[in-house]
Parts: sequence; structure tokens; C-alpha cells
Amino acid sequence: MATSDAIAVTDWKSETELERRIGYTFDDRALLVRALSHRSYANEKGPDVADNEVLEFLGDAVLGLVVSDLLCTRHPTLSEGEMSKLKSFLVSADTLAQLADTMGLGQFILLGRGEEKTAGREKNSILANAMEALIAGLYIDGGLEQAAEFILALVLPLIGDATEDEHPIRDFKSALQEIVQADGMSLPRYEVVGEDGPDHDKVFQIDVHVGELTAQGHGRTKKRAEQRAARQILEILRQRHAVDAEAPAS
Repeated sequence: MATSDAIAVTDWKSETELERRIGYTFDDRALLVRALSHRSYANEKGPDVADNEVLEFLGDAVLGLVVSDLLCTRHPTLSEGEMSKLKSFLVSADTLAQLADTMGLGQFILLGRGEEKTAGREKNSILANAMEALIAGLYIDGGLEQAAEFILALVLPLIGDATEDEHPIRDFKSALQEIVQADGMSLPRYEVVGEDGPDHDKVFQIDVHVGELTAQGHGRTKKRAEQRAARQILEILRQRHAVDAEAPAS
């Protein structure tokens, strides 16, 4: 990586914000920059700037090791097939992209002009690859323990107290549909209520309706906006169920 480029990027306040979000400060700030550097960015900057593809490869291996150890330790009664199924979900590109989106990783990724124009920060593949590269960066800079701490904070809420009869949530829309069907409610209805920005940088606003409940999501793709809307209304339903469970019987 060119020294001038590394200095310019590592001085960004946004990187300090990312480190705050992940709870770790890099000793080698250039390593963090590389983890965030998509190949489109590296190609534009020239041969002295490395992209994050090698780190993606390493991060995928570290993620698989930590998740496998987690499942064997916390859920030893699951069969090999059930562990494999749960692991596949936890390390999948879709899951990693959702986790990256939740923590706002997309805004820190370094992209070339072409990817910027085509909403690259919203693409599952770019988000998932950046998450794997970040995991590798944590592993190289802070060791396996530091990488494992980060990974466990991400995946533990996804598996909860999994048992042989439970299935992992694929996405927020699927989870919402399963819940409303189980409760005998009407199926979610998604409605595009707004579009802002030029064609190459459009932001969609989508409402989801479940009975009398409505929630809203925004995103650079309709799919992303729907997922965010579904997540919002899931939280409303969970809070409502918690209140109902605490209410005294009449």
C-alpha cells in the first residue's frame, strides 16, 4: 500500500468510529484499511494498494473454526448434520451481509467509483466479504482470542438456545412471515411509499403492514428496505408479546 494513501485513509475519523463499534483498536491501522479495501478501490489506486481478497480467504477460515468450536461446545447433543446446517447458516454470505448491515459496516468500505454508482455498499457479496476481511484483520492484529470475541458477539444472538427442533432464521422477512402465520395474523404486506435520489443512488422507503401495525424501512435496494422494515415490525411484535406475557390474568 502506498504510504501517502495509507496515511490519508487511516486519519479518517470514520475508522475511529468503526473501531469503537467493534470494540477494538488496531495496532496496525494499515491492516484495517486493507480489510476495508474492495478490489474496485485498489484497482483505481494502482498496484501499490492491496485489496481485501486474501484477507477474505483467511477470515472465512477463522470464522469457520470459531463457529465450529462454538457449536461443539454449546450444543454437543446436536448431530453432525444439524451442526453442519446451523454452521452453514451462520457463515453464509446472507447472514454475514445482514450482520454487516446491522453494524453499519457498509459506510466504511472503500469502493471504486463504479461500485459507488451501483450501490456497492448495499451488495450482499461486498458486505459479506468485508466482514470476513475484518475478521482476518482482527485475527492478524489481535490474535485468535480477539477475533473469536468479535465473532461470538455477532453469532450468539442468532443461535440463542438452539435445540434439535429449532431452525435458524434465514432473514427478517422470513422470520416475520413465520411469526404471523403461527399467530394466525394476516400475511405481511410491503408497499413502496417513496423513492429519493438519482437512478444511480436511489433510496427506497418501504412500509410493511401486519394487521393494524405498520413499520418503515429505508435502503438503496427494495430488498434491503423490506428487510429493515420487517426487522422493525418484528421488534414491535416481540415487545407486544413480552407485555402480554407479563400482564396479570383477568
